[in-house]
Amino acid sequence: MAVSRRTVTVLFADVAGSTQLGERLDPEALRGVITGWFDDARAVIERHGGTVEKFIGDAVMGVFGVPAAHEDDALRAVRAALELREHASIPRDGNEQLRIRVGINTGEVVAGDPSEGHAFVSGDAVNTAKRLEEAARSAEILIGGQTEQLVRGIALLEPAEPIVAKGKRTPVTAWRVLAAIPGLPAIARRTDTPLVGRDDELARLRRAYARAVAERTCALFTLLGPAGIGKSRLVSELLDQVREGATVLVGRCLAYGDGISFWPIYEMLRDLGGSSGVAGLIADPDERELVVERLAGATARGRSAGTQETYWAFRKVCEALADDRPLILCFEDVHWAEPTMLDLVEYLAGWIRDSPILVLCVARPEFLDARPAWLGGGGAEASLTLTPLSRTDSLELLDGLGASSETQERIAEAADGNPLYAEQMAAMVAEGADQDALFTFPPTIQALLAARLDRLSVQERAVIERAAVAGKEFWRDAILALSPDDEHDGTDASLMSLVRKELVRPHRSAVRADDAFRFSHALIRDAA
Repeated sequence: MAVSRRTVTVLFADVAGSTQLGERLDPEALRGVITGWFDDARAVIERHGGTVEKFIGDAVMGVFGVPAAHEDDALRAVRAALELREHASIPRDGNEQLRIRVGINTGEVVAGDPSEGHAFVSGDAVNTAKRLEEAARSAEILIGGQTEQLVRGIALLEPAEPIVAKGKRTPVTAWRVLAAIPGLPAIARRTDTPLVGRDDELARLRRAYARAVAERTCALFTLLGPAGIGKSRLVSELLDQVREGATVLVGRCLAYGDGISFWPIYEMLRDLGGSSGVAGLIADPDERELVVERLAGATARGRSAGTQETYWAFRKVCEALADDRPLILCFEDVHWAEPTMLDLVEYLAGWIRDSPILVLCVARPEFLDARPAWLGGGGAEASLTLTPLSRTDSLELLDGLGASSETQERIAEAADGNPLYAEQMAAMVAEGADQDALFTFPPTIQALLAARLDRLSVQERAVIERAAVAGKEFWRDAILALSPDDEHDGTDASLMSLVRKELVRPHRSAVRADDAFRFSHALIRDAA
């Protein structure tokens, strides 16, 4: 990673009352306590995907977003802060309990090149995070305004007094973190608006479900589309329509964490009532004990079981549920799934017979790069890729979101058919942003796109950056002209990979007869 401008989330955590602590403890005992705190802090920050930038006195600085961005970096920082506070309160050497204060802020920084030993970040976002930490009371976590925009709806917050900070011309807006809400996606989506422009796609999903019921088979169906295109909203509509006649279980794959391999299964079993609910489904007493024991192990609630044993146990639960009425298993965010989880899904589709089950997997297009054989021979009958909304449908969506008639046209143009982009831009205007802000990044969209670009290979990233220089519409020869000679051979493969990931699209140009490409969205070009 060369020196670059990046949007990151910075965390400062400092021991409150450290002077008094130093007065009470012998220097060696104090060193042991602080060293233990530093070890815990590093482990927590790195477990949540952050990087420890430095230790200063008895404070730690962590950065989320370097060397690679994640769409939930702000939420990761908040979760890390909550865990740091919990760890600090655990008695240490000499039965000492620490109390910390934390400041978190999101913003643009200049990030150094770690290959040259300069991985540090610098910028106003760093200074503001430090000022928030200094203003926090003991055991308090304060976050800045942009961080608040990124975690609202998925963390419990309350407004704090604006901070008059040294070196800042205006007071810094601050929010107090109370808790993080578990189980929610990084970007909260509205589900209270009518489904728009997806009648044909909904019909496809309903046909897949009807076929599983009519043929009493386990049907695997994969719904693909880039972030924000409306996959979850479409699935929500399907599940609402069939819920009265079917058992519906939903599990979300997590992007990171300990023991997440079978997290979707844990969520599904929890909704069934846990071990007691599972036991009530299995008629045979010998099988019942085995199923409960093996699933308890898979969800880290009992003795661990082997992978194949877990697969068998979950299959028994699914078959028992489908004996009563049709079953839909919906796996969200499958692009984050661990290989063992994906193997389980394929195992269910391959082994279950004479049971009406629809296994619905929801993923982003790049999932197929990691699992190219996933669709197998199912083809169009086993998968569906969502495309952007038409302009008419976008305007209808914005009307349902309550956007004013004066802003609908501009938002529709800027969102370019992506429902999430439209929703976030409409929210910006509703919250008082100037209409000129419609062509800037809402923080949520900026985080999404930065994370997508950081997951590209080195050559793919180089190609998309050169394409961004060439224009929203570009040709292969322009990319070659901007590329070193030794990278020409891989350019075509990189372009087609970017197409599969729906970052660029093939385009028929009116300017030239040659095959052209265009960015799937103007904001992708801006981010690149």
